[in-house]
Amino acid sequence: MAVAGAAVLLLALGLVALMVVRPSSAAPSDQRPASGPAPAGSSVDAGFARDMSIHHQQAVEMSFIVRDRTDDEDVRRLAYDIINTQANQRGMMLGWLELWGLPKSAAGPPMAWMGHTVTPKGDGSLMPGMATDAELEELRAAEGRDAEVLFLRLMTVHHRAGADMAQAAAGSADTDAIRNLAAGMVRGQQSEIGLMADMLKARGAKP
Repeated sequence: MAVAGAAVLLLALGLVALMVVRPSSAAPSDQRPASGPAPAGSSVDAGFARDMSIHHQQAVEMSFIVRDRTDDEDVRRLAYDIINTQANQRGMMLGWLELWGLPKSAAGPPMAWMGHTVTPKGDGSLMPGMATDAELEELRAAEGRDAEVLFLRLMTVHHRAGADMAQAAAGSADTDAIRNLAAGMVRGQQSEIGLMADMLKARGAKP
């Protein structure tokens, strides 16, 4: 009996050791660290990771603002979902840049990786779809239905531009990590665009 017990213990320890050595085998495919050669700093993969991280950061900021400006459960739930989803995705993209040994900010203008360079206007909107500083201040000053409508309108524009960027990366990136993540972003943001259109309609507002 003692020998049998020892054998079971050794088997259990062996399984634990295997799990420690191979943690990525249980991770979703789009969250595993990118394998193979690191992409170049000027690649679609790196450019998308940098620019979408900035784009996501503002979406999270707007969601935190509206969360505190309304008691509407539907809007607060949407804001919570955006905060959690996009903060997580941003962390993944910054993590991949770190893994690849690449800087987290670009030396040149945004969206050069898409083939059409954007020149920021100095109003806080660094890329298409992003809200200006004035629009963010308006959102901070609004309350109740006004805050809900403004948030839904700003986030709809934000999502449309973000989905366009993600579509470009899904079709052009070299790494599975970026292609899979970008494709998931397209599906998620297009779904939320439809949801926000319904929410605006329910509030008697146009997109």
